[in-house]
Amino acid sequence: MRIRHISRWTTTGIAVLIAILAGCGKPASPPAATEPAATEPAATSPDLAGLQSPDEAAPAEWAGKELPSYMIPHIPQSAEAYYAPDNIHVIAQTKDPTAAQPEPGKIGGSLTFTYTDTGEELTRINDKGQDCSWFLPDGKGLIWTSTRDNLDMPPGNWSEETDYPQGAELYTSDLKGGNIKRLTNNKYYEAEVTTSLDGKWVFFGRQIDGKLDIWKMRIDGTDEQQLTFTADWQEGAPYPTPDGEHLIFRAWKSSDKLRINAEFKETGKRSQTPMTIFTMKTDGTDVQPRTFTKDMNWAPFIAPDGRHFFYDRVFEGNNWEVVMNDLAGGEPVQITYNKGFDGFVSISWDGKKLLFGRSIGSGFMSNIHTFVMDISSLNVGPENFKGSIPARAARPPGWVEDPGLADFGDRLGT
Repeated sequence: MRIRHISRWTTTGIAVLIAILAGCGKPASPPAATEPAATEPAATSPDLAGLQSPDEAAPAEWAGKELPSYMIPHIPQSAEAYYAPDNIHVIAQTKDPTAAQPEPGKIGGSLTFTYTDTGEELTRINDKGQDCSWFLPDGKGLIWTSTRDNLDMPPGNWSEETDYPQGAELYTSDLKGGNIKRLTNNKYYEAEVTTSLDGKWVFFGRQIDGKLDIWKMRIDGTDEQQLTFTADWQEGAPYPTPDGEHLIFRAWKSSDKLRINAEFKETGKRSQTPMTIFTMKTDGTDVQPRTFTKDMNWAPFIAPDGRHFFYDRVFEGNNWEVVMNDLAGGEPVQITYNKGFDGFVSISWDGKKLLFGRSIGSGFMSNIHTFVMDISSLNVGPENFKGSIPARAARPPGWVEDPGLADFGDRLGT
């Protein structure tokens, strides 16, 4: 593979505020611990009829640039997949007809499943509502969100923050979906749940009155603490860094969204929603921007080396690709090469494998399945972790700092 450094990004008008902006959803009151988990999905293998090869219509110059990858077999459409600490088992949002179905034209209809990255041991964790999820760091349990106990509320739309499914709650369970414990009890939208590396804290996004912020609480659901308080930024998708002291997350500004919507009404063309990737300490202080462009930087995931992070960029022609960058600054490196959509990236705990969702259907974001890429040659494993993450990213030459960063107040790092 020849690494491609990306020094120029297009800002072609595209429709980008789709399912992937939010990520996942939430539930409401838990079943009894003795309630059996549903373990058999309605369909265990994708319908491959009419699907295109990931390399179909790809430019000739892309040949051989992408590291080896394969689609996990025998699994329905899935995305937002994360590895267990054993680097074999995967937890993901997986299409299931028994899930609460979205209204026409809206995004949803998935439940939490676990399976191996070879497509075995397919297990449904929850059997109603809509979910998103994460492995506990000891590998012995799961944490997930679901609308399972608020099915009387509108199903909403995961792709539009003004219509996010409300009444999603946080739960823990064992690896089979049993021994369920409810952590939250409200009518909010709560999603994108992760935990600290020691398993003592839960990090998640919560929307109250249309405002998205990052929160944390203890693993038993006590001691809730709000971490972000900005008026304009919409923060979410917090992931722990290998030092255990920081989170990496993405945010966009409501003011940008309003401007883009107004332009769309006037011109019929929709531009990318600018998004910035940040880090902050787990107490919400020392907020540091890590990307420096005026377009979309979406869905970050940090590598176990504590230095590199992977995320999504949009190329000309509405082509979504996974890229890699350095927390210390610099130009991103393109990782996937595929006309269409690649996204929802995450890394195995040993830094050798990358999970990502790839659309293999004939339409944009149609038939998304989870792929595994061998990234062992990138040397981003824990053996290269130096004990801390870079304190600050170098700004590109001529970069003018976004005045909107002042919204973080005294929590903004220096």
